[in-house]
Amino acid sequence: MELIPGLPDDVARECLVRLMYRQFSTVLSVSKGWRTQLESPEFYRRRKDTSTSQKLVVMAQARVDPNEVFKFVKYPLIPVHRLTLLEVDTGDRCELPPIPEFSDGLPLFCQVVSVGSDIVVLGGLDPATWEVSGSVFVFDFVSATWRRGSDMPGVRRSFFGCASDSDRMVYVAGGHDSDKNALRSAMAYDVAKDEWIQLPDMARERDECKAIFHGGKLHVIGGYSTEKQGRFERDAEVLDLATWTWNHIQQFLESTTCPKTCTSGDDGIYMCQGDYVVALKGTTWQVVYMLPCDVDNVAYLAKWQDKLLVIGSAGFGEPHVAYVLDLNKYRWTKMETPRQYSGHVQSGCYLEI
Repeated sequence: MELIPGLPDDVARECLVRLMYRQFSTVLSVSKGWRTQLESPEFYRRRKDTSTSQKLVVMAQARVDPNEVFKFVKYPLIPVHRLTLLEVDTGDRCELPPIPEFSDGLPLFCQVVSVGSDIVVLGGLDPATWEVSGSVFVFDFVSATWRRGSDMPGVRRSFFGCASDSDRMVYVAGGHDSDKNALRSAMAYDVAKDEWIQLPDMARERDECKAIFHGGKLHVIGGYSTEKQGRFERDAEVLDLATWTWNHIQQFLESTTCPKTCTSGDDGIYMCQGDYVVALKGTTWQVVYMLPCDVDNVAYLAKWQDKLLVIGSAGFGEPHVAYVLDLNKYRWTKMETPRQYSGHVQSGCYLEI
């Protein structure tokens, strides 16, 4: 049976790869052949090869009433967070369907990562009970539906590092337990199999560490031990997945700072430091460019191709704005940020569909 009546199948496939991601869930029900195409890894490889993939950033972001006049509040109420989506090429924004078990707001301090065409939301604090959650939820962009994954095993942990290989696996490392004891354990979640795998322990405890996947290896950066409580370390540990061994880098960061903005790019690791974006090229941190003047507190940084996205605010409690840096022309472009999408960004991830 032809994919599209009257057209050769190779031409029909070229039509399908140009669909917008918002059309996927509808297209699934058109025919068995169309469903097979959309569920095939080759479909997404073809979208990238033909530059028809859509570049998205998904964020756990505080909800803001668009009709409320902005005012600075020194001691604000705990905000309600939901998942928002930003299409970086068009600037279009929307809100993703809520997690069924958290329809009134995401867990506080949850982690958000992308795996293929899925978004995985892990852990956090239950917004109703403040209990630490080990929950795992997966949003499938193809079907536009949520499913419950297997809970994180072991002790309930908060403020852990979390990263993805963007293909199949999610990695969790460090954080602290319910008694505020920093952890050095690590594990991996196979999204396709819905299985957790225990990884070797890191050499030291790492609370509030940052995890990124770079160069085929898991990097766990900074953090602090139970005794140091908020005094960040400069080092990092790198897990070689071929040998399952951790390698220690004594002075990975230039200063004892929170590494939350660290992000991976094809050409190096990027982060925000002071008034600048810096990049790790080899073993040396180099200044890339100065941050926009109205972005002092950076909440999120993403890198793709020759672009950098930074989201942040001018100060505590101020609206969050977004800029894209062209790394060829070294020029910032400010994206329009509607009032309802100006809330604080708790965590986020980049993906191409």
